[in-house]
Amino acid sequence: MDDSVYVGNAGVDGTIEGGWLLGHFMPPGDVRHSTEVEVKWGVHPAGEARSQWATGERRVALLVLISGRFRVELPDRTVVLGAPGDYVVWGRGVDHSWYAERESVVLTVRWPSVPGYKVNPPVRR
Repeated sequence: MDDSVYVGNAGVDGTIEGGWLLGHFMPPGDVRHSTEVEVKWGVHPAGEARSQWATGERRVALLVLISGRFRVELPDRTVVLGAPGDYVVWGRGVDHSWYAERESVVLTVRWPSVPGYKVNPPVRR
């Protein structure tokens, strides 16, 4: 097999690293290892919420709604993603949290990929 190509399924592979498919946390030498970008396939049951606010963010993030209804909480506003393809982007230094209003699937892209941001698993409200 060619080590420069990886074929998988986001729903299956994502369960291994909390939804993350690409980033610094993948083994060095794996084509999915990157210090430049992280990609996550997030599947969130209705009522699931981030366990704590992300603070001191050093990355830029893009979150795209694939299905469901998903709320992103930012310091000065709440963004509700309600139609497939709705998205929000926030920059470095923007604290955030989230809540799945309905069962949701979201694709998150963050850059760069920075170690040390792992938080507790999401909680159900």
